[in-house]
Amino acid sequence: MDKPNVILICADEWRGDALGAEGHPYVQTPHLDELAGKGARFRHAYSATPTCVPARVALFTGQSQERHGRVGYQEGVNFDDVHPVTLQGEFRKAGYQTHAIGKLHVYPERSRVGFDDVILHDGFLHFARKEHKRDFKFFDDYVPWLRRQPGVTADEEYFDHGAGCNSTVARPWDKAERLHPTSWTGSQAVEWLYRRDPTRPFFLYLSFHRPHPPYDPPAWAMDMYLDLPAFKRRLGDWEHHYESVRTDGNHQLAFGKLSEAVTHRARAGYYGLMTQIDFQLMRLVEALNEFGLADDTVLAFTSDHGEMLGDHDFYRKSVGYEGSARVPLIVCPAPNDEAALRGAVVDEVVELRDIMPTLLDLAGVPVPESCDGKSLVRFLRDGPSAVEHQEKQEQWREWLHGEHVYFGQSLQWVTDGHTKYLWASEWGTEELFNLDEDPEEMHNLAPLPEHTGLLALWKGRLIADLTGREEGFVHDGELVIGVPVTTMLAHARARMAG
Repeated sequence: MDKPNVILICADEWRGDALGAEGHPYVQTPHLDELAGKGARFRHAYSATPTCVPARVALFTGQSQERHGRVGYQEGVNFDDVHPVTLQGEFRKAGYQTHAIGKLHVYPERSRVGFDDVILHDGFLHFARKEHKRDFKFFDDYVPWLRRQPGVTADEEYFDHGAGCNSTVARPWDKAERLHPTSWTGSQAVEWLYRRDPTRPFFLYLSFHRPHPPYDPPAWAMDMYLDLPAFKRRLGDWEHHYESVRTDGNHQLAFGKLSEAVTHRARAGYYGLMTQIDFQLMRLVEALNEFGLADDTVLAFTSDHGEMLGDHDFYRKSVGYEGSARVPLIVCPAPNDEAALRGAVVDEVVELRDIMPTLLDLAGVPVPESCDGKSLVRFLRDGPSAVEHQEKQEQWREWLHGEHVYFGQSLQWVTDGHTKYLWASEWGTEELFNLDEDPEEMHNLAPLPEHTGLLALWKGRLIADLTGREEGFVHDGELVIGVPVTTMLAHARARMAG
């Protein structure tokens, strides 16, 4: 088989449970569900650093946060200086035409980071707006395009409707649907298929900014979810750990209580954006068919992180709980890949850094030594080739380590998708969940005497992962509370300094 085309689709802030194929009671994603039926769906996929910037570093580099060094959200870090080897760069070296459409969230914003070209829309981007004095052409292609459309003014903006980019305020889109950033991203992808080099295989990174706020889907998409059963606030037995950071009633809150009516509308906007993206993916699939590209194109779908959406009084991301850290992951080998499994559901714990080696592996492109993610191809193929593949590789990982600097401390967690242990570096609080019996993380097992052995096992795994870290999280084999934290580890800062 010749080298396949590869398309990696990334949606921003899409929860791992929010797929029809996952059994979600409300979200309608018929086209993603169909894609899952033609490939493999990974039920325990996570973002180890669940915010936009560090998560995309893991996605582009195939590295854990211990290796790439980004353990929190920080703007203004020159991507190429810190992360020279990328998924797109390896495809490019292998003769692929590489192209990105939508959200990159790198710095400087116009860096191509291994792509031949980029059509850019990162969302609102406070940092870039301030740095470039709101001259969008320096950091965005969508708003300048919007202002050129018939019937649109020269001052048209990303958020004329007043719904904010980190807000729970939800309302329908205020312009024609074709002008929505999601529709623009889908249209750009279809148009690019005309302009691609037909003599070379391509790698396309198609990155939708939504369902990240603003929660502003077209009216038809929001209407689909306004009549759902009313949102009901649900708390477990451990949320008191976060009382010191509670900000009740703030529409941009991270932790606190909102009215159930506000969260109900936010949920309708969030789900509506998902369905809108799902429809755009149908456009892409039909275009691939019409161009005669479908049979030899690998498709993968994921997200950089999830959205708590009111679970346990949390909103947004950054924490290690399922709503924030778990992401969807579907990988569909090319239809002409005769060894590929179809409709597989994989139970192993996987992470964003595994996508780079997987896609390179499916394309027959060597995986660079800098990558410490693992190829998922062993779960995607059947027959002799799969056996040979597994013989060449070690046992799958026992657990995954995730973290993020948030609330002035490092929120640490380890999981295998079935059990999860979480520890806060400043407060020393602990949670332990049985995800099989308690997938909504309602009951903290850490303080219960009957779970002392399980707690020791998982705490020991976190200690093993943190031993030797520059922050000094571990001393004499025990976790240390109250050490200073940073969003970037020393080796990453050293690379940036040159």
